[in-house]
Amino acid sequence: MTTPAIAVTGLGMITPVGNDTESTWDGVCAGVSPARTVPALAGCAIDFACTVDGIDLDAAIGRRTAYRMGRYAKFAVLAAREAVADAGVDPEGWDGSRVAVVVGTSSGGSAGLTDQALVLERRGPEATSPSGILLTIPNMPAAEIAIEMGATGPSLAPCTACSSGITALSVARDLLVTGQCDLAIAGATESTLFPIAMTGFARSGAAARADGDLSRLSRPFSADRAGLVMGEGAAVMVLERAADAEARGAEPRALLAGTGATTDAHHPTSPHPDGRVAQAAVEAALRDAGWHAADVEHINAHGTATPRNDAAEAALIGRVFPHRPPVTAPKGVLGHCMGAAGAIEAGLTILTLQRGIIPPVANLDAPAPGFDIDCVTKQPLALPVRRAVSHSFGFGGHNAVVALLRP
Repeated sequence: MTTPAIAVTGLGMITPVGNDTESTWDGVCAGVSPARTVPALAGCAIDFACTVDGIDLDAAIGRRTAYRMGRYAKFAVLAAREAVADAGVDPEGWDGSRVAVVVGTSSGGSAGLTDQALVLERRGPEATSPSGILLTIPNMPAAEIAIEMGATGPSLAPCTACSSGITALSVARDLLVTGQCDLAIAGATESTLFPIAMTGFARSGAAARADGDLSRLSRPFSADRAGLVMGEGAAVMVLERAADAEARGAEPRALLAGTGATTDAHHPTSPHPDGRVAQAAVEAALRDAGWHAADVEHINAHGTATPRNDAAEAALIGRVFPHRPPVTAPKGVLGHCMGAAGAIEAGLTILTLQRGIIPPVANLDAPAPGFDIDCVTKQPLALPVRRAVSHSFGFGGHNAVVALLRP
């Protein structure tokens, strides 16, 4: 049996540099991080982040339903609306039983849980929200999208930490290949910018500490990289079998050619230092796509700007791709959007395939000595790219990679 080609026909984003796909792309290509001090984090060891701004989320969602959604769910619904419109499909006219929703997250509504715990402690049970559970559980982004769009097919919420977005795309592809749906709304969302989470990242040693210009703190692959800067946001895509897209006259943005996943089984927070298990995920994605490593013309790296992650990832890139395809790392601009990062970065990789432009790694002059990789720096690089891979590596040792092809 021949595996059907899977097309990405719609894309939606909401990120710290834009409230839709086009503004996000422009912001990432500009190469300037919006990291700033966040008043709600006053008094925390880390009181800054890359935040989604310039939008009234409740008004955008609609106040009749926004009250029951956490910030992370609102991001997902808005990104899904854009993706579905971009795909040119109408929920009013589709067969909802053939539509799946797969939206991942890492921490889900941890912020909502914290808020409700504080209300309970300070004001008692009668003051807590009747929607308290809905504000916290990680399946609600997928559920709210399904409710709004009448999607009654499979609805899933993968959680593989920072790899959740690519895991969601992989699961959605499997649902399409096995015939369990005809269209899948897939991606990931995250918002963890609240005191307990930020304190936890500070205590873990993974986060950068304020030191001068906040916009220059996230420095992926730099010799003086100082740790991750937190971000938030969502990206959602519409996936369908390429033959179905062609039949309805839709022009694919890209083809999802392959995926690969492994687990380090090494440490809860640190990647395996030699990157060999993460490398196996890259190689699995290439096999799935039917590509040789030399076919890859661009790499969207996980690039967290942490000492260990960047070293392990640079080592695996050097081993697998000795022809040195150009590398970018969007976290220099966006910060680390955690569970949403993989979906956002896959979306940016799709835009690179479409537009022949590779965004630069923000705040990087040159890779650290010993990193045998070719990073795009300073300015976007104009380069026609047909085959690219995007990496995501998460706490718990979750590794996920997607291979994307320009049609």
